[in-house]
Amino acid sequence: MSEEKMSKEINDFCERIVSKYQIPGFAIGLAKNGGPYWDKGFGFRNADKQLPVTADTVYGIGSITKSFTCVAIMQLQEQGKLSVHDPVVKYIPEFKTPEDEHTKKVTIHHLMTHTPGLPPLPTLYAAMKDSMANDPKIEGQEEPTNEIKAVNTYDEFLTYLGELDYEFIGEPGTEFSYSNDGYALLGIIINRVSGIEYEEYIKKYILEPLGMKHTVFHLHELVDHDNVSILYDSRKEDEKTIVFESNNPWDSPSMRAAGFLKSTVNDMLKYAEIYRNNGRYGDTQILTEESVKHMTTPHISCGEEQYYGYGLMITPDFYGHKLVEHGGAIKGVAAQMNILPEVGLTGVSISNLGGVPSTKMLFGAFANELDQSITESHLTMEEIELTVDELKEYENTFQSGEGAKVDFEVEEGQLLIKTTDFTEKLQSVGNDKFALSFREDKMIIRFIRNDNGEIIRVAFGFRQIPKAQEQSEHVEV
Repeated sequence: MSEEKMSKEINDFCERIVSKYQIPGFAIGLAKNGGPYWDKGFGFRNADKQLPVTADTVYGIGSITKSFTCVAIMQLQEQGKLSVHDPVVKYIPEFKTPEDEHTKKVTIHHLMTHTPGLPPLPTLYAAMKDSMANDPKIEGQEEPTNEIKAVNTYDEFLTYLGELDYEFIGEPGTEFSYSNDGYALLGIIINRVSGIEYEEYIKKYILEPLGMKHTVFHLHELVDHDNVSILYDSRKEDEKTIVFESNNPWDSPSMRAAGFLKSTVNDMLKYAEIYRNNGRYGDTQILTEESVKHMTTPHISCGEEQYYGYGLMITPDFYGHKLVEHGGAIKGVAAQMNILPEVGLTGVSISNLGGVPSTKMLFGAFANELDQSITESHLTMEEIELTVDELKEYENTFQSGEGAKVDFEVEEGQLLIKTTDFTEKLQSVGNDKFALSFREDKMIIRFIRNDNGEIIRVAFGFRQIPKAQEQSEHVEV
């Protein structure tokens, strides 16, 4: 496909979504075989001053940071300073869970693959509490951290985590549930094994060798670069979405390894290259080919035809090709990084408003490159009709320690999902699985049963969320 045709089709697609979701600023860039060949900025990094977005505009990248954390772990393994199969307590003897025997079984590999058996916990909110307190106050909006104490240091994090009471979702290595806590622990391990601060390690051994000059944890480090995006937030008002400036980045000194890097499209295309090119960017070898292979191995299922490696998600069949990717979402951030190693294609998309389809726009660009539909999902699932009585089995409330509350209710013969942000219809697509049309794409929701066949959790948003009554019994904050 010609660059001109690709540019027109993707440009129109992105413009429609940017307008529909009132995204102040959005940037997207693609590279082929290591060479950047198309990028586009939409809207503004600062709407008031009408400052445009470019491929060098700095945004947050959220949880794409997790892949950097795993690169650091693999580098340390290459140096013989640790093994991913070492128990976590070897490096963090203070690490505690409600059961000592369970604690001893948790390895670095389990943290990297989100399989230590931990349910979603409130730790991240505690770690971000002080920075969240500086957000603009909105009348009637609940403060999610009001009853949670602030956690700022590694010692405070370990104490807080060790005092929580909860029920495991499974033995280590058996169940996937996205865990920022696990990645915070990886940051502590990197600090202790390397002898330097986590942030310094990432800068010295990843960012600087790759020439990622505009990628930082702290914006004050960008002394000669003022191409930095303002952050925006949104709220509902009389059924309308109001987008407003909220330029207060959330931070978490004790959990930066989970998702607090800032970067640009151009810098991230350099970084994505190491997964396309066996650990190498230009003349710089960041990882061995073997380490990249381990990072991009589908270690455990994390979604429909989707798996988790080390800080990366893997779709073995994205229109016939292996897709390596990860997204990032936090206040004022919706970011996505994609790599198709077999095709030589890498891409990055970033916006300055959270909760918008940055992922879909990049996936659309990738589908277009493969002569597939920009708008359709690569997933194909047959819809199954269920009776009202069958649907009613799924009616319940599920609540996460991270603050998410999800209700499922049957109305007019259809199962609905209700959250604080949206209410949508679900369509049965398999055994205890339902499809949700959400932000221009399909999401699969899976209900999880115990050995007695009772529904006890729901897999939603890469988390396993317990039924509300079970959450209240097992979690104390």
